[in-house]
Amino acid sequence: MSDGSDADRLGAVISDVHRLLRRSANQRASRTALPDAQVELLLLIRAQPGISVKEAAGRLRTAPNTVSTLVRDLATAGLIDRERDPADGRVARLRLTPAAQDRMIDYARHRTALLTEALAQLDPDARAALEAAVPHLDRLAVLLRGPA
Repeated sequence: MSDGSDADRLGAVISDVHRLLRRSANQRASRTALPDAQVELLLLIRAQPGISVKEAAGRLRTAPNTVSTLVRDLATAGLIDRERDPADGRVARLRLTPAAQDRMIDYARHRTALLTEALAQLDPDARAALEAAVPHLDRLAVLLRGPA
């Protein structure tokens, strides 16, 4: 990437692929997509079961009241449970429900199938180039995520 226009193109392509995969995977699963902010929180809770609202807000770089609203909506939808911290009853610990875990597994299965089908339509050199780019994209994500 030699200039800003290359970075713009990369960002646009990544965004487009994400949006298309998300939309298509949810269509295959016959369900409505959750808002991105809810998905981000679910992914964080899956990675860190028992995280608090305050900790989640810090990791997501958003206000605690924003996370509280997401928690309320996801709890109402039956996708997360709030448990009181035994050491500090004022703190709620967040965990995925079995319904959320099933939904995430199902989504990943559909997303993988879509990617597998699309990759199979590429010529072998293009497939190899994309596979070779994965570690670099992983590193890019780490750099963009910044300090924890």
